[in-house]
Amino acid sequence: MSAWVIRGLVMAVLHGVALTVLAKYAVYHPTDQALVISLTLAVLVGAAALWSALDAWRDVPERGRVWFISALIAGPVAGILYVIGRAVFVDQTGVSELGGALTGGAAFSALLVLVPAGLGLFVGGRIGRSPNADRENHAG
Repeated sequence: MSAWVIRGLVMAVLHGVALTVLAKYAVYHPTDQALVISLTLAVLVGAAALWSALDAWRDVPERGRVWFISALIAGPVAGILYVIGRAVFVDQTGVSELGGALTGGAAFSALLVLVPAGLGLFVGGRIGRSPNADRENHAG
């Protein structure tokens, strides 16, 4: 299975579950959401950044393209999973929510994968390199 399929589906499931849990939490605690939303965003950003940093550190081929396609996959799939999760576990949301989830929600989820992944690729490529290895790369 391609690397982008795995990363895209895992990120989509993670985002779909996180959004569904936030919606369920909002039902029972409508005024006390700031900390939970902040922690959820931190987990989502951290997951994409850490995984992409590990990809860069392991020198996975075409990692930039892999994470770009993964973000494009994760956005719409996360939106669909959110609508399904909300319909099943929260408030019987109907198909009418699918439009918003596939436009604004998908774009937000895609950016929430793409931006931290880009940062992780940048940082992960610089972790653990010795000065001698950098000199050899520039000399050859």
